[in-house]
Amino acid sequence: MNDQPARWSQATVYPDMWTDPADDPRDSEGPGPDGELATLQDFLTSYRLTLRMKCEGLDAEQLARRSVPPSTMSLLGLVRHLVEVERDWRSWISEGDPVPKLYGARDADFHGAAAEQAVVDAAFVDLEREQAATDAALAEHPDLGKRVGKDRIAVRELMVHRVEEYARHCGHADLLRECIDGRVGQ
Repeated sequence: MNDQPARWSQATVYPDMWTDPADDPRDSEGPGPDGELATLQDFLTSYRLTLRMKCEGLDAEQLARRSVPPSTMSLLGLVRHLVEVERDWRSWISEGDPVPKLYGARDADFHGAAAEQAVVDAAFVDLEREQAATDAALAEHPDLGKRVGKDRIAVRELMVHRVEEYARHCGHADLLRECIDGRVGQ
């Protein structure tokens, strides 16, 4: 007897996909956006949506379920982690003091990922708010070569790092989701 969930996909057209192309909210048909900034923003938007898709349909316990000991990683922990990362990125842009951590000291984002609906709801509200705030702060700097903040980081470097951070964590989310209910796909 095996307590591992059976692998499955909602897709019927391509069984290795998360969902059928016609049902995928990430618009991947047709030509990509024009320009480097628009391309980076498009990839970021797609990865943000992918993370949300990997969390859809799960209850608080499933979202807070940790991967494998001793890891504290969970889908809810990833969402909370990305809240903190978005806040941190704004500090990279700013000349002022860093914004304080929302959830507390190091790794509190993962440690505090409790299987409570209120914690889940708050995490997604926090994520949406912090993403919007970071997007607004970066919109003031459309020149990708401009250097900003105390460390004079190039806006391009920050944008690429944002895409990389979400892409890496979407890979984690793929594996976490498959462990929870067996759902696989892109």
